[in-house]
Amino acid sequence: MKPIHNIFSVWIAVLLSAAPAFAQLYSSSDLDKNYDMLLKNPGVQIESTEAINLLYNYKFDDADTEFRWLKYRYPKHPMPHFLMGLAEWWKIVPNTENESYDKAFLAQMDSTITLAEKLYEDEKNKIEPAFFLAAAYAFKGRLFAERESWTKAAFAGKKSLKYFEVCKGNGDLSPELLFGDGLYNYYAEWVPKEYPILKPVLALFPKGNKKLGQQQLEKVGNNAFYTRVEARYFLLQIYSMENEYGKAYELAKYMWQTYPNNPYFERYFCRTAFATGKAQEAEKVAQSILSKISQYMPGYEGVSGRNAAYVLAYYNMQYHRNYELAAKYYQQAIDFSVQTKSLNAGYYVSSLIGLGKIAEMKKNYDEALRYYKLADDRADKKSSQNKEAKTAIENLKKLKRAERRKR
Repeated sequence: MKPIHNIFSVWIAVLLSAAPAFAQLYSSSDLDKNYDMLLKNPGVQIESTEAINLLYNYKFDDADTEFRWLKYRYPKHPMPHFLMGLAEWWKIVPNTENESYDKAFLAQMDSTITLAEKLYEDEKNKIEPAFFLAAAYAFKGRLFAERESWTKAAFAGKKSLKYFEVCKGNGDLSPELLFGDGLYNYYAEWVPKEYPILKPVLALFPKGNKKLGQQQLEKVGNNAFYTRVEARYFLLQIYSMENEYGKAYELAKYMWQTYPNNPYFERYFCRTAFATGKAQEAEKVAQSILSKISQYMPGYEGVSGRNAAYVLAYYNMQYHRNYELAAKYYQQAIDFSVQTKSLNAGYYVSSLIGLGKIAEMKKNYDEALRYYKLADDRADKKSSQNKEAKTAIENLKKLKRAERRKR
């Protein structure tokens, strides 16, 4: 289960705003004279397609060049700044503990808000700037929640909700505008069931419908232009939470094939291939992840590394019986966990147990006991890992006593 601050993050950023993920709104070749829906403007879609693909494939420098061209074309419109802010957000996505991109992200969202506010004041059509305001405040709120800055997160969420109300109910106009409705419907039902402590707060909002929300997001993921990838980003998480691992695997594989240098999609492909027993694919993609980390490719770091290393350790331990290689990868998973300060994570604890088993097979009992005790200390006390560590410790102590009696 996700930490509760992540749930607040989702709620503030997505549920309150439920705004489309990025520039799906209103443009023309001359925005100062004619504000038209971007959804109806194929010219802008053509201009932005390559930039968006570059963004999701983690070619940020190339994407930035395209975004700056859009900024030159439309200097008074919030769209280019929002896209540049979205690029900074996806730099954060692989490891949300990394704060090095926060300043640039917030600066672009603030520029989006400034330009959108001017449009909101000057133009009769309030829906366009309202979407950008809702989206920008939503993303700010999500970041503040990740950083546990609850007052700032609540303020951003409240502002986002204000502008979302201007746009709400337009989801039937196109798949793009359905994105927010789908997110709201799913999480508005999911959050209070998973976190009853939030029920009093969420009672103030309209009820959700998980099944409908998932269907809406699937429609967006299949038919939308701008919000397609963002919808699929959330569907990957939803399929996993709903134990629909087959769907998660197929979607993750497709997204990785489409954006092969996106660390988030590659990590999800590795996880879902592992969960669904696709051993050959899981091993191959795990090796790919570790290779990209060693090449310092953008977004590839410890969070993906601990996942990939554990997968390779598991297969070498359980199937290939290559215990030396398994130990190497278990240690890598531990090192990545230390690097990302995730010593309570399952990969860390399971890797300690794995190293303990290998040491025990080599009759290095003191070393094995050290690993088991570390695992016992870090594991959640109600988890199967904790039970496994405790059992291993007791069995090892019995084994050592038996050997002493033989001497």
